[in-house]
Amino acid sequence: MAHGRRTRILIVDDSAVMRSLIRSVILADPSLEVAGSAADGAAALQTIDSVRPDLVLLDVEMPNLCGLETLRSLRARGSRTPVVMVSALTQRGARVTIDALASGASDYVTKPSNQDDRESALRTLAQDLLPKIRALTVSSVSQSPRLAPVTEFLESSHLSSVPPSIVVIGVSTGGPAALDVLLSSIPSTFPLPILIVQHMPELFTRPLAERLSQSRCTRVYEATEGSSVLPGSIFLARGNWHMEVIQSSRHGAPPTLHLQQGPFENHCRPSVDVLFRSAAAIYGPATLAVVLTGMGSDGLASCRTIRAQGGTVLAQDQATSAVWGMPRAVVQAGLAQRVLPLSAIAPEMIRLASRNAAERFERRECAVQR
Repeated sequence: MAHGRRTRILIVDDSAVMRSLIRSVILADPSLEVAGSAADGAAALQTIDSVRPDLVLLDVEMPNLCGLETLRSLRARGSRTPVVMVSALTQRGARVTIDALASGASDYVTKPSNQDDRESALRTLAQDLLPKIRALTVSSVSQSPRLAPVTEFLESSHLSSVPPSIVVIGVSTGGPAALDVLLSSIPSTFPLPILIVQHMPELFTRPLAERLSQSRCTRVYEATEGSSVLPGSIFLARGNWHMEVIQSSRHGAPPTLHLQQGPFENHCRPSVDVLFRSAAAIYGPATLAVVLTGMGSDGLASCRTIRAQGGTVLAQDQATSAVWGMPRAVVQAGLAQRVLPLSAIAPEMIRLASRNAAERFERRECAVQR
């Protein structure tokens, strides 16, 4: 997108009221303009080539051609235009939105609900929508040019000498698709627990966990209070709840999960910082943190803690991130020992985990020889 030109948005929604709300939000921002609107997916597909939007806002549930079908048709044409799904805050809306995110949607917003008046609905929608539009369309102008995928090993940042005992992952915008790629490359024999914070509302995280389970042998669970953090287990933080790992009250028992609804951190609940900080408190230098695609800087403060304690931090590179916000913050702060394309992160996790297994084997051999 050229400097000085306003970002062009195509609005696709069967509700005239919702189209009006979105239009008002866009027109209130001088950097944006409405490229066009459509009342269903079929009309959107006919319109998109002529209006050439920079971003499409696509309703999930519509007659004739629903949002998911429209998205798949758009991607089948080879279009790489960012698409933000507009979802009702319902179980059905959540499940379809998760499918859309896995099928190439860039992000999503939820429709305002339980608002007292139109002005309240506009404020709620603007707070959620506008940062996502900017991140998906302006970042390529305001940031350095997008580089080709590259594995970067930072010479000044050596890996921890302590093999990892846990993997903690933080992710936001573009997360469902990134997690699908990452977890599908992790074998069922992976020996470490994996704890994940994905920024999402409460209704969305269980469908995401279920979908991620379809691509692998080991099930991904939505976190529940008191679950044991065991080797090979994978837990996804529940939406609207911070997830922490804590020491068990039972002597010799493994750490467990604790869910709490304390204050938002970095405007998020669940927060990456809450999870990473709790893991560092228990596992110290044996903590392996992975920061994936996402807006903002959630996870930055706790990565400082992990590095200070001798742990390891991996970050996704710019070229393979939907939005290079969270990983960029960690990289620019000099906290990431490895900056990797998404496809290289699982192999690096496996390599680091194998150090743990090898060292355990060596310790057993030494004990036998004595």
